[in-house]
Amino acid sequence: MSESVTARAVQSLDEVRPEDWDACAGPDNPFVSYAFLSALEDSGCVGRNTGWLPYHVVIEKPGGGLRGCAPMYVKSHSQGEYVFDHGWAHAWERAGGSYYPKLQVSVPFSPVTGPRLLAADAETRGLLLSACIQFADRLDVSSLHVTFPTYEQWREMGEAGLLLRKDQQFIWCNEGYASFDDFLAALSSRKRKNIRKERAQAVEPGITMEVLTGGDLREAHWDAFYRFYVDTSSRKWGRPYLNRQFFSLIGERMPEKIVLVMARRAGRYIAGAINLLGTDALYGRNWGCVEDHPCLHFETCYYQAIEFAIERGLGRVEAGAQGPHKLSRGYLPQFTYSAHWIADAGFRDAVARFLREEGAYVEADQKMLEAHGPFRKVEADDGSD
Repeated sequence: MSESVTARAVQSLDEVRPEDWDACAGPDNPFVSYAFLSALEDSGCVGRNTGWLPYHVVIEKPGGGLRGCAPMYVKSHSQGEYVFDHGWAHAWERAGGSYYPKLQVSVPFSPVTGPRLLAADAETRGLLLSACIQFADRLDVSSLHVTFPTYEQWREMGEAGLLLRKDQQFIWCNEGYASFDDFLAALSSRKRKNIRKERAQAVEPGITMEVLTGGDLREAHWDAFYRFYVDTSSRKWGRPYLNRQFFSLIGERMPEKIVLVMARRAGRYIAGAINLLGTDALYGRNWGCVEDHPCLHFETCYYQAIEFAIERGLGRVEAGAQGPHKLSRGYLPQFTYSAHWIADAGFRDAVARFLREEGAYVEADQKMLEAHGPFRKVEADDGSD
């Protein structure tokens, strides 16, 4: 690294000026913003006691300010990542190695594609990646993992020698729709009828939907939503990753980036979904409910998000991890990416072989899903219901 460039690790975002971090992160993706990442730290959702120890990399300019930065964490487990390497950990430990600690360049608890090496130019991103690897070597960790980077950054990491991995998520793309009905018209007749039926079923028990953002958000909304989130998280994972304070902090620090969909019945909130708003995308994150009603999950998480995106002219809705059931509701499979540096040469070769086999399966699965997409074939469907 040249003498004019200084890279260091900071163990708290308090050591960085918000405007310097955000100048590197850019405005497009709210998950890499100072407001979001600092809320995770200040609420205690990440920290030494959670197994997510901040170890952010910053490259400073000679005259002050940041040339680039990367959100990085020392991990003592593989929870909250959504790119699963538990099998790698077990294999390495059976061979007598210690997989943990490891380094993770990511946004905790957020399977959302976005920049991970926060710099506008490829040269600085290369310096950031080199610095991350140097810290991995200095800390004597087993590995370094960059999860959910953009495709461009993923390719750059591959050119730098990291192992590349693919997975998939389901994303709704706005093809210039003027309304939700305009979107429905693009679907096959059967899928169109099914969505209309599901939307009617969702509100049939006297349920009304509210979409809250910016100054409309109140602590009472967060109280209700947190009850939903804890109930669902406890049933899925046993312990929720996010605490109540975190939601208050993002509501205070980035209210214009939050889109909270809430369902109300008989005078009380019964379900909700939180989304974050980017420049050209709506990112669905967490959902929960305290009453079970048919199709309420689909309405709250998927259809309300599509309506909001169409009204705002957004290009896409990213609905988070998992869910082939999203396909019939207009969300199509797209690749997600991760890149991996493995310290031990023998272990690295074994992981590379696994990734080649896994990659072939992921690509075949994607082709199969694309062939069963919900959109109508014009010659076979006249668009009538």
